[in-house]
Amino acid sequence: MYAPTSTNSPRSDPTSDDGEHGDSGLTEFDGAADILRAWSSGLTPDPDLTISQWADRHRRLSSRASAEPGRYRTVRTPYMREIMDRLSPGDPTQRVVFMKAAQVGATEAGNNWIGFVIHQAPGPMLAVQPTVELAKRNSRQRIDPLIEESPELREKVKPARSRDAGNTMLSKEFAGGILIMTGANSAVGLRSTPARYIFLDEVDAYPASADEEGDPVTLAEARSLTFAHRRKVLLVSTPTIRGLSRIEREYEASDQRRYFVPCPHCGAMQWLKFERLRWQKGKPETAEYHCEGCDAAIAEHHKTAMLEGGEWRATRTSADPRTVGYHLSALYSPVGWMSWMQIARSWEAAQGSDEAIKAFRNTILGETWVETGEAPDWQRLYDRREAWKPGTVPTGGLFLTAGADVQKDRIEVDVWAWGRGLESWLVDHVVIEGGPDRHDAWSELTALLDRSWPHECGAHLRIARLAIDTGYEAPAVYAWSRAQGFGQVSPVKGVEGFNRSSPVSGPTFVDATEGGKRLRRGARLWTVAVSTFKAETYRFLRLARPTDEEMADGAAFPPGSVHLPTWVESEWLKQFVAEQLVTVRTKRGFARLEWQKLRERNEALDCRVYARAAAWIAGADRWSNEKWRDLEDQLGAAPTENDPAGQINRPGQAPRAKRRSDWLGRREGWLS
Repeated sequence: MYAPTSTNSPRSDPTSDDGEHGDSGLTEFDGAADILRAWSSGLTPDPDLTISQWADRHRRLSSRASAEPGRYRTVRTPYMREIMDRLSPGDPTQRVVFMKAAQVGATEAGNNWIGFVIHQAPGPMLAVQPTVELAKRNSRQRIDPLIEESPELREKVKPARSRDAGNTMLSKEFAGGILIMTGANSAVGLRSTPARYIFLDEVDAYPASADEEGDPVTLAEARSLTFAHRRKVLLVSTPTIRGLSRIEREYEASDQRRYFVPCPHCGAMQWLKFERLRWQKGKPETAEYHCEGCDAAIAEHHKTAMLEGGEWRATRTSADPRTVGYHLSALYSPVGWMSWMQIARSWEAAQGSDEAIKAFRNTILGETWVETGEAPDWQRLYDRREAWKPGTVPTGGLFLTAGADVQKDRIEVDVWAWGRGLESWLVDHVVIEGGPDRHDAWSELTALLDRSWPHECGAHLRIARLAIDTGYEAPAVYAWSRAQGFGQVSPVKGVEGFNRSSPVSGPTFVDATEGGKRLRRGARLWTVAVSTFKAETYRFLRLARPTDEEMADGAAFPPGSVHLPTWVESEWLKQFVAEQLVTVRTKRGFARLEWQKLRERNEALDCRVYARAAAWIAGADRWSNEKWRDLEDQLGAAPTENDPAGQINRPGQAPRAKRRSDWLGRREGWLS
């Protein structure tokens, strides 16, 4: 067996740089040392084992990190064998692209590669997660157990000690190499050291730019150029949105391999497609796959043999033979992980919700979601306006948020009520004359925070949280927000791009200039992926609504429905649908999605986005059913008999209609 290099082999410095950034502080000698280390590592002879062979021989799965602890067996996920072996040093492939569903074993295969490098083919390796925080979590939950459960790896990586910098949370030194772990949001981490091996995990969750220094994937791959043809790069991700998905773009530029499996009845080789999974409606337990060749039904128990008899086949010719691409859906998930019955049940449960169908396509089919950004017709919205008393919160509204858009000569504010399922009602539209340089304008905005709106049940609601845009005169916005308290006011900064998992991030502390003085930790700024909330709003506007007859029979509006009052004017509606999502081509020929204005004024849409961000910051997207019931109880909008959520208005108790919620972060209650 191959013997790794001695402990005297040179190591890569995790804080070093190759000298391409002028502010790195490195000397010319330091840059030369990096190149020398990379060259020396490149002379290391390659091992005889492939990665899959190494994993079957040496890998142990920890109960901390795996649902199936014990010896790793490639036969459990045979489709991962070729993907892993393409990363072996003896294979000429340089870049491996894997667009996949969840629960197919990709993470453990990537960890096998890390273990193989430490034990068999030492060299500098860079592993990138979407954020530094996720990199730390992955180190604790995945990498530490990987090392602890494998005796061969424990011998190579010293245990972490306070005086041993070789083994830290984000770096693991071993004889002849080092593993650096970082986040795609850290430009410093991405350019920390030359790397022969680069593992880019969940690339579709990466930010568009790392600290405004450029595309994280490009920055990371630049670390491997020193190693020329001996480099290995693995890009793995569940896809997201068509036109924005990095992993789909990389896969489409590859040879697009699919895993072909044999039919147990006729032997026809085919790759599994969702449309050939069939079941009786409402009975997902009857799900069976139907062969493309003989159309015979294939039961779940045949899957194990089908996977063992499968093989990867390229479906197109790649322009770059050094890059191979693989796609795999959860239809291939091994028996005991995700069954065809579970897939059928998930599909039925997703019906009626674009968000659920999108998640199904992304995480189960491993396919991108096509975002529909065509602006709804404002006239149609005008015709379906609803009548309720102006300035009154309808019965379904449970709390209020506001979005404020600061303009040169005015501040526009829209107040929205939110209910279960993010159903929403426009409650008020306020225009404060005078721009941010007018003191009285800020006084009027402050007064709005203390104002209350009557609820149809008789209570009065105040704004739980107001999100205000910092795009115009940010210092003035910061100063006002600081004065009001960040528990009720959230300064926000809109950024382009989609982020479904976390459309709002932060807060981050920014200096707030006040009278020429910079205040340390002066403002808490939230970053909002405006594309996500604009697309969500347009989807909600397209939801089908129950007819009068259906409502008379007890039908409810679907979750997410947007209710607009009769007092809203056509100009506001035109602003509400003033943008459209279009596909544009970059200079390199790649497609990307971009929101473009159909008309100049779009304040109504911006205010909606900010109010929606305020609801996210307040926690509405993450509240449990008990919290929603608690809100309903406080307003007397729900029965309290046998209600586990709260004890408000219980028989025999004094009414508590004026109870103040403490989990909206208010200095004072939102209910007055």
